[in-house]
Amino acid sequence: MNHFLIGFAISSLFRRGAKSFFTIFIFTSLIFLLSSILFISNSIKEELFITLKSLPQITVQKLQAGRHTNIEISKIDKLLKLNGVQSAIPRIWGYYYFEKAGVNFSIVGIDSFDKQYKKSFEAIVKDVDFDELYKNNSMIVGEGVDKVLRENYYQGVFNFIKPDGELKKIKIASTFKSATALESNDIILMPKDLVLEIFGMNKNEVTDIVLEIANPEEIPTIAKKIKNLFPDSKVITNSDLRVSYQNIFDYKSGMFLALFIISAFTFFMIVYDKASGLSSEEKREIGILKALGWKIDDVLKAKFYEAFVVSFISFLVGVMLALFFVYTLQAPLLKDIFIGYSRLKPVFDLPFAFDFQTLFLLFFLTIPIYIAAIIIPSWRVASMNADEVMR
Repeated sequence: MNHFLIGFAISSLFRRGAKSFFTIFIFTSLIFLLSSILFISNSIKEELFITLKSLPQITVQKLQAGRHTNIEISKIDKLLKLNGVQSAIPRIWGYYYFEKAGVNFSIVGIDSFDKQYKKSFEAIVKDVDFDELYKNNSMIVGEGVDKVLRENYYQGVFNFIKPDGELKKIKIASTFKSATALESNDIILMPKDLVLEIFGMNKNEVTDIVLEIANPEEIPTIAKKIKNLFPDSKVITNSDLRVSYQNIFDYKSGMFLALFIISAFTFFMIVYDKASGLSSEEKREIGILKALGWKIDDVLKAKFYEAFVVSFISFLVGVMLALFFVYTLQAPLLKDIFIGYSRLKPVFDLPFAFDFQTLFLLFFLTIPIYIAAIIIPSWRVASMNADEVMR
């Protein structure tokens, strides 16, 4: 490494200050956009796959007129008689639309003596005094729900509107945080009797039934048996949910891919413009250097240092800006390309998911190509005679 050549390369960049700054600005902007897309994609994918691990093995729902409706709790006994079914857990849950904030809350009924279908709920139940919840008509809310209620001036209490139009006042006992923002963001936990009252449900019915299977390999077989036993039911396995989640992500990834291709195309257009030839000023500079006795290796080294300084600074600044934009500012506007403008859930924060392999791939797809686009035309000019170049 020749420190004098490095100093000369940096001074050359300063001599062409406006052009160098513009190149760094464009390069940094492209790296910023590409990195932001990759960070958002990795965060949402990480969140989805963590959520998938907590989903039930089999969910049994009842269909009426092609729509999901409440299922009779008496069907649990028949489901438990099927070979391979280890447990059947009735669930009482539903969506409550909070019109003022324009979001849907997921209300889930829990009881201390029931087996919970999620490990995260088991941890919450252990720390909750259900006698106090029943006595005071209280609920436990996720962090996202608590934030939305506070923003709409609900402090410690919320009024639910029942199907008959009456108000049901429920106190907020505490808040909880789960391993994933998607899980704890919009959930409200309260005793099952209160959920039945708020939704106006029959005590002999539940929203659906989730099954735990002793041998996961038997899940498809048991799902077929349940469908034959209850023809009016909809049987959803965890693999079905995984495919559904993946399809949603793939659809959003299509938008991501289109944006990525546009950004990459813009980058390669810049590279092509660089590779097509040097400016007359740069050619004259190389000719003068050769006339002063510089060798081809010296010229190429100086150009390499110039290209490396520009590309490395652009890459470093672009990635740092992307990290700040995605994980500190939560990627305003750009995040909506992936999660949409849906009013179904309160806004959630993107979890930090840093993929070094993706970052290295972005590094090797940009910096070496840009350096090559500078070195190749410089080599062509440096191989010519000095007087020919200057003419």
